[in-house]
Amino acid sequence: MTQYRFVLALAVAMATGTLVSLAACSVSVTSEQNAQSRAVAQLTRQADAWDKAIVRKDRPAIETNMADDFRQIDGDGDIETKASFVTGLVSPKLTINPYTVEDFEVRLYGDVALLSGRTQMSGSYDGKPFASHYRYIDIYVRTNGDWKIASVQITKMPK
Repeated sequence: MTQYRFVLALAVAMATGTLVSLAACSVSVTSEQNAQSRAVAQLTRQADAWDKAIVRKDRPAIETNMADDFRQIDGDGDIETKASFVTGLVSPKLTINPYTVEDFEVRLYGDVALLSGRTQMSGSYDGKPFASHYRYIDIYVRTNGDWKIASVQITKMPK
């Protein structure tokens, strides 16, 4: 019965000339969904690669992912610039153990993406071990087709 209704609807649409606009609507929604799916996949890969670059202290890979006007607001409310953030990460005093991200989510708003999650990080600083548990939100901005991280906000979680 449903097939017959569809055929009837097609016949009516063809007779009234609305079939083309219906098809165009369907194609644009699908291409928009595909573009969003590709952007989410790209940002997911990029965020994972950035986390791994941070653990191995790969300065060029860390910096390439960052906007020039990058800012981080850390768990104490202090602000870091791109230069101070990267310098702190690659310091010989800092060792970060490999970590995983939980509750990862990507939300797209045109050329802005909000990536959020939760992680438990451990390592050592100046020979002293540390452990932290926090939620974060990374704000990525797409410029000329490239996604760059522009801002990070970290919130400490209770132990």
